[in-house]
Amino acid sequence: MRIIDAHCDVLSKLWRDPSKDLFYQANSTLDASYEQLQKANILSQVFAVFISPRVPPTERFRAALEQIDLFYEQVLGDQSKMQLVTNQGDFLGIGERQIGAVLALEGLDSIQGELMKLRVFYRLGVRFVGLTWNYANEVADGILEGRNGGLTEFGRQVMQEINRLHMMVDVSHVCEQGFWDVMQYSNIPVLASHSNARAICPHPRNLTDEQIHALIERDGRIGITFYPPFLTQSEARLEHVLRQIEYICELGGENNIVFGSDFDGIETKVVGLEKAGCYPTLLDYLANYYSTEQIYKFSCQNMARFYQKNLDIS
Repeated sequence: MRIIDAHCDVLSKLWRDPSKDLFYQANSTLDASYEQLQKANILSQVFAVFISPRVPPTERFRAALEQIDLFYEQVLGDQSKMQLVTNQGDFLGIGERQIGAVLALEGLDSIQGELMKLRVFYRLGVRFVGLTWNYANEVADGILEGRNGGLTEFGRQVMQEINRLHMMVDVSHVCEQGFWDVMQYSNIPVLASHSNARAICPHPRNLTDEQIHALIERDGRIGITFYPPFLTQSEARLEHVLRQIEYICELGGENNIVFGSDFDGIETKVVGLEKAGCYPTLLDYLANYYSTEQIYKFSCQNMARFYQKNLDIS
């Protein structure tokens, strides 16, 4: 069974040490190296461009460009193995032995208040846009900003431009008011690429029941993520991933659940799910509780439908 994963942080790891060319390296230290993605039978992987807040503001645009350059030079270096996905034709054209690669921005700090830079990222292949990381920028407040400010005036301009460009919005890190502003002021395709249910694990990065219902009503997607603090307050095991899936299904989200592992962006791991290559272990575990058809929805079909509905036709 093939898998579509909605979020990993390979690019920021490559950027911290670009000379090692880790993606294709045998026995790579990456959680989501090519070897691991192949072992997992990944159909398509979203690669996030994440700029640490430690990077000075004046250098963030360049840092994002450098990560995108690494995406093209290292990740897409062997096009017989990796296929760039920017439109429906690209996605449908992924070969049997290929893995699709989708670019995302994890926060818009790198555009530095300029719509022109958002358009540059689009032309470079970015199709998913996370508005913030955990803190405030020119677009909105992140989830760890105490004031919970929604979209700024510039943020609303960004939403209009995202809509014009036919990009998709990722609300995983935005504050709650920002989330509701996105839902109110736009008809843009929305997903939370790597967030769980707050009712099961009370971390602020997780989604409330109201947010989950809103995403379901919008035909959005909810990426079950494997970061232990978003799963449980104790040692994370496969049963905690299962409980998240069960709960969102109980809310009516069977057709909205996807996986957003956050591999290479997390320092602790679920026992038995330490790297992308462990995905088959998760699917085998879920087979004790769900039908093959349901597991196929979670692993691939739900996200494939989202791509086919919302990527440009080409």
